[in-house]
Amino acid sequence: MTIYLTRHGQTDLNKAHLMQGRTDAPLNAHGRQQALDAARKLSGISFDAVFSSPLRRAIETASLMSGLDKNEIKKDPRLIEVDFGRYENRKYWALGPRMLSFWLLPTIFPAPSTVETIHDMKKRAHSFLDELSQTSYQNVLISCHGGIMRVLSGILGHKRNELMWNPKPKNCEIRIYRL
Repeated sequence: MTIYLTRHGQTDLNKAHLMQGRTDAPLNAHGRQQALDAARKLSGISFDAVFSSPLRRAIETASLMSGLDKNEIKKDPRLIEVDFGRYENRKYWALGPRMLSFWLLPTIFPAPSTVETIHDMKKRAHSFLDELSQTSYQNVLISCHGGIMRVLSGILGHKRNELMWNPKPKNCEIRIYRL
């Protein structure tokens, strides 16, 4: 199975450098264009399944990249972004030392209270991938978010700590893996 893993297109909260987590912000015009540009890179690929986080920005990205109607996208809550708790919608530069340390080096610094742990992110990513591995799909598109994409990339890329934290996934970047 070939997995095409992508981060959603830009939103106004991304543009404003805010931690966006589970806030259900839509794509902005630039984000829609990013998804359309990425779709051109995928032209000629027929997807057996298209999965997305249940948040609008990921669903719209999946729809634009795959050409499927939003109702045909398989929404899976295990693909949702990290729960940033009290840090949601805060400027990156105003996170404070505990959150900034965790977000830069999550294998060294623990998640602050109210923030989803790396352990919990890995648990839901494994659950999703284990279930996906039981299917007979050949080509799968997954539209998700920067945080969970780092975990999925780490697992799919067989990284020792199951994280591929750097480089940070760009909006509509496509990473390709074999499962």
